Amino acid sequence: MKNLIKWIAIGFGTGLSPVMPGTVGTLVGLPIAWWVMRLPEIGTQVIICAVLSLLSIPICEVAEKVIGGKDPGCIVADEYLTLPITVIGLTDPWALLSGFVLHRIFDITKPPPIKQLQHIHGGFGITIDDFLAALIALGLNHAIFYYFG
Repeated sequence: MKNLIKWIAIGFGTGLSPVMPGTVGTLVGLPIAWWVMRLPEIGTQVIICAVLSLLSIPICEVAEKVIGGKDPGCIVADEYLTLPITVIGLTDPWALLSGFVLHRIFDITKPPPIKQLQHIHGGFGITIDDFLAALIALGLNHAIFYYFG
């Protein structure tokens, strides 16, 4: 069971990429985000995104213990399971691309308050920064498509 959870956590192998494993691993979330944005009810989108984010916590927790170290770079479930948040309430396919780019920018640069959460350990600590990056990306994505879309 631990090997299956590890496989899910490393994005089915994408997190083992020698270059930009977080970005490559986030690609796994694109079909999930596409599916979420096609759902007609925003409430359903929110619930699914909440469930995916909550699932990321124990997945990342177990994988971190199996792999060892604090938040190993190969663990990407936090990236790909929070990516769908960036498209909640949006229907334009370009929102998927901008959501992906914004999510990666905020996850990599970790602006406040994301940076202040880096001391949190375990699956919650691994997931919370990506969750906040996705929420910030969602807000900007809405602003972009409100003003320019």
